[in-house]
Amino acid sequence: MRYLTEALAWIADPANMPGPDGIAARTGEHLWYSALGVLLACLVAVPAGWYVGHTRRGRGLAVGLSGAARALPTLGLVTLLGILLGIGLVGPMIAFVVLAIPSVLAGAYAGFEQIDPATVDAARATGMTEAQILTQVEIPLGLPLLIGGVRSAVLQVISTATLAAYVGSGGLGRFLFLGLKTQDYGQMLAASLLVVLLAIASELVFGVLQRLLTPAGVRRR
Repeated sequence: MRYLTEALAWIADPANMPGPDGIAARTGEHLWYSALGVLLACLVAVPAGWYVGHTRRGRGLAVGLSGAARALPTLGLVTLLGILLGIGLVGPMIAFVVLAIPSVLAGAYAGFEQIDPATVDAARATGMTEAQILTQVEIPLGLPLLIGGVRSAVLQVISTATLAAYVGSGGLGRFLFLGLKTQDYGQMLAASLLVVLLAIASELVFGVLQRLLTPAGVRRR
């Protein structure tokens, strides 16, 4: 209980808020790392997932690669990349992308797989091209599950982005590792609470976004 009181007092202390090492700056860095990692993962995983979902090819390979990526120990991967690539953000960012890809990939192809095949067949019967079926039928109907995959990826990366500080980058992990080094457990708990609050905020935002982007007919169903 004492550590919780110290953590809340540390967060509420105005002296810890401003400046390049303050809560505001470190929170901004944390969000930036998380957003960039998930965005890069989406650039790779969304087209791949749409291809798998549309063509029904390569699903076994996609599932296998996703499972292998999920099994990688993130701290070990960050450490290895830090050794190979040096101190900085590049190593952790690669690890965040690898961590985010499985959820985004699964959401992308699962969104297409849950569409009733009769709907796609009807679109073909009306003379739609494959590109039109993809953009006007499959992507809109598969969007809710894709957003769900991105939502899961964001939550995972926000939780893991503290490891960026392990190899010399910023983010809320700086408070965590500094508290560990100085045995300031109140500061460590404060950093953890801030990460939890960010994760909860992302869940709320993506929950609303997922609902807004779900087609009205699908939402009613």
